[in-house]
Amino acid sequence: MSEPLKMLLWPDGAPGAKGDAVEDKPDLTLYMPENYDISKPRGLVVVLPGGGYHFKAAHEGEPIAKMLNAAGIPAVVVQYRVSPYRYPIPAEDARRAIRLVRYHAAEWHIDPNHVGILGFSAGGHCAATASTIFESTVLNPNDPVDKESSRPDAFVSCYSVITFGFKRHDGSMHCLLDDAHGKVDPKMQEYLSLEYRVTPQTPPTFLWTTFEDDLVPVENTLYFANALRANNVPFELHIFPKGHHGLGLAVGNPIVSQWADLCTKWLAGQGF
Repeated sequence: MSEPLKMLLWPDGAPGAKGDAVEDKPDLTLYMPENYDISKPRGLVVVLPGGGYHFKAAHEGEPIAKMLNAAGIPAVVVQYRVSPYRYPIPAEDARRAIRLVRYHAAEWHIDPNHVGILGFSAGGHCAATASTIFESTVLNPNDPVDKESSRPDAFVSCYSVITFGFKRHDGSMHCLLDDAHGKVDPKMQEYLSLEYRVTPQTPPTFLWTTFEDDLVPVENTLYFANALRANNVPFELHIFPKGHHGLGLAVGNPIVSQWADLCTKWLAGQGF
């Protein structure tokens, strides 16, 4: 199997970059399935690891791409920017990744009409932002990548942070929204409580979490599912009774680990 392809999201420098270190240069890594039939382009899933908008959890990155590859689905893992970067930087990185996939679709033998996004925890919040708020603040009329749509065609929510209201994950909110004095603007707190941003244009969604999650309570997932139902957006929802936060593939947990097979079957049903 060939080495995964890695590229910067913005080769000439990311908008809003605070420096020139690795963490200031968001990138994506492309993982292609073995024996991929280039004559039959398939959809691709953009993967955003979690980490409270403070770091990116490795077990929610490459292993997830390889899980998708095992089902024949191409994937990219995005190293989006996190704290001290604030909103909208992480969301812009996610949108840029979607646009890049569509821009390179012919070269990578990807179906540009089936580009999904999958996120864990705070990465799920970032993915949910990309799935509900399509506006971008960094569009460059001279950049052909920016002419591509950033709306995903499917969203996979893995124990995602959704709300910054009741039952929120405080750490994610502060890492994303704190000002110089450690304060959060109440208007932005409400705006990025993403249960309020769902519209009929939000893509079909697969959601899973665990009832026992004590870091990102199950209500986050339920809020989003309720909003999808209210907007007539199709979804599949799985709440497993036991399991702590941050399980990733949940290796060694025969109940929760079912999510991966359920998810890839759902993606197949979406045309991926």
